[in-house]
Amino acid sequence: MAVLQNIRVKFGVVISVIIALSLLSFILDPTTLDSALSSMSSKYDVGLIGGKAISYTDYQDEVQRYSTINEIVSGTSVTNERQQEQIRNSAWQGLVDKYLFVRNAQAAGINVGKAEMVALTVGEMTSPVLAQNYAFLNEAGEFDSAVLSDFVSNLDSDPSGRSALYWNYLQNTINTQQYYAKYGSLFTASDFQNPLMLRKAIEENNESSDIEFVLVPYGFTTDSTITVSGKEIKAYYNSHKDFYKQVASRDMEYVVFEVKPSAEDISATNDAMSEIYEEFATTTNLKSFLSKNSERAYSEYWYKQGELNTVSAAVASFVDGAKKGDVSTILSDGDHFYGVRVLAESKKPETIQARVIAAPGATAVTDSLKTVLRLSEPFAMTKANIFAGLEDLLDAPLNTPRLYNTPMYGPLVAEVVEKSELIPVKQVAILEKTALASKETFNNYYSQANKFATLANGSLENYRAAVDTMGVYSHPMSNVLESTASYGAIDNAKEVTRWVFDNKPGKVSNIITVNNNFFFVAAVTGVHKEGYADIKEVASGIRTLLYNEKLAEKRAAEVAEKIEGMDDLQAIAEALGSTVSSQEDVTFSSMRSQSLDPALIGAVASAPVGKVCGPVAGAIGTYVFKVTGRDTGAFFTEDDAKNYQTQKSQYMSQMILPVMMDIDGVKDNRARFY
Repeated sequence: MAVLQNIRVKFGVVISVIIALSLLSFILDPTTLDSALSSMSSKYDVGLIGGKAISYTDYQDEVQRYSTINEIVSGTSVTNERQQEQIRNSAWQGLVDKYLFVRNAQAAGINVGKAEMVALTVGEMTSPVLAQNYAFLNEAGEFDSAVLSDFVSNLDSDPSGRSALYWNYLQNTINTQQYYAKYGSLFTASDFQNPLMLRKAIEENNESSDIEFVLVPYGFTTDSTITVSGKEIKAYYNSHKDFYKQVASRDMEYVVFEVKPSAEDISATNDAMSEIYEEFATTTNLKSFLSKNSERAYSEYWYKQGELNTVSAAVASFVDGAKKGDVSTILSDGDHFYGVRVLAESKKPETIQARVIAAPGATAVTDSLKTVLRLSEPFAMTKANIFAGLEDLLDAPLNTPRLYNTPMYGPLVAEVVEKSELIPVKQVAILEKTALASKETFNNYYSQANKFATLANGSLENYRAAVDTMGVYSHPMSNVLESTASYGAIDNAKEVTRWVFDNKPGKVSNIITVNNNFFFVAAVTGVHKEGYADIKEVASGIRTLLYNEKLAEKRAAEVAEKIEGMDDLQAIAEALGSTVSSQEDVTFSSMRSQSLDPALIGAVASAPVGKVCGPVAGAIGTYVFKVTGRDTGAFFTEDDAKNYQTQKSQYMSQMILPVMMDIDGVKDNRARFY
């Protein structure tokens, strides 16, 4: 008994847990338990592809791999959010290809064999992935298999492993592209237009009709005799359910308090500018001075007249009227302060046309490089859009090839072949300071936000009362997605979105701080789960649609009754209280835009000439019409028909992967984490 008592004391908690789990498994269906555990774990998954859950850790490893590849290719590390997003998208696409597309292609009987890969990499049918890669070009700017072989043979000599990583990436890209090419060809090659189909398309699109018609508009008055029942709405919803698929979203309201510098803060910044202004006006080391004292770094950019309006109208006005050596007074624009020195004046072309080729390993411009250069097509460049490292081209003489060692692209050979007219430009140094809110100002705004959050006290009813009490504006937002990161002009506000998705309707947040100068208080007003929209949410739209259908049918029946036995359009127009209109060259062409009601166009296409037809229930009213003439022209050619067929084939190819992802039920939850 003593032993049993000892076990109870030491292992009581463990035994309790075991008993609880046993009872739970007895009460719950095993599939329900699995579903619950799966739901808990899936919260930390980035997505689901091909039935495989993609964990955050696995996805982040893939992102890191693509970041390294990007660094190898560009020679620079990722610095901004846009580039990071591109890399994350590439990593996700790679996982979709691996776990969904390639597997589906293989299931369709497609394969890319070892011999094929050898031929595409180091064999006789080199893939464009390699043939167009700067890393494998020779001095003449042409793909060189010897350069590629040298790269592959030296993979083991790179202790960092980056070369091997890059080579594996290239091989995987080639392999995947082959699967895409082969799978896509199954669709494009089978989309065959035989001579009969081609001739029919040309005939149908070359036929035009001249018509006269009478339109009786539906008007805007509601017809109280037309009713739409709940049963009809439900039947329509059930038969068109796929129209109401939706992603998860939220409805919300929010109040935001923006921290703005006070008059005292702005005055203090003006004083700070005054203290350093004399040094700015006289220093000979502006680059160092601006790096320590200015929000805007030193730049050697040449500004044309009016271009500095993007910085400040006051700055642009001063620079446009100043000459070399002039220094402005302290210029203010709201809570921004500027000082400007004009450093140089010149005349430069606004645009140039230049030829540029890669020259790996080149130390001089050889005759062979000149030959390749002059076979290349020129690029249009501007001073704001020029290859990094080629800025000197703006001052280069025409038709004079030069070698440039660029930081991003390596050795390049370039020559200017054409320049636009020279325009006056200036180099300037800009000292910029923005007034920031002091601690007192910051605390004042925080106090206001805190007062609002306290009044709201976590409930929607209190939130709306607080809006009235404090006289602030509540911003309503519908269908906020999990990827939403901006609220109005406020960026990087993902914390607000995360809170909204983690809470139920009627809940109100505490203060959510964004960018350290925006205080949000958010309220959840509605939840839209992923899947099909609730019938209550779409009933109003369905009711309107069914009402319009019934109205069109009723008006068409009324018109038919009024004009029964009549075959003269003018008499019909008088009977209907309308007028006769006309339209020439009405076609059923798929390549021409039409301004008429689609229902009328369709009816005209099959109507006999000279006979009054209708009524036709259109989108805006009821039509009665007569085809007065029909011509067969030659404006829609065989080339037009083939081009249209090609466009349809291309669209079909573009939809292959999206359709696969939809059928597979791919889930992309990356917005929860980034």
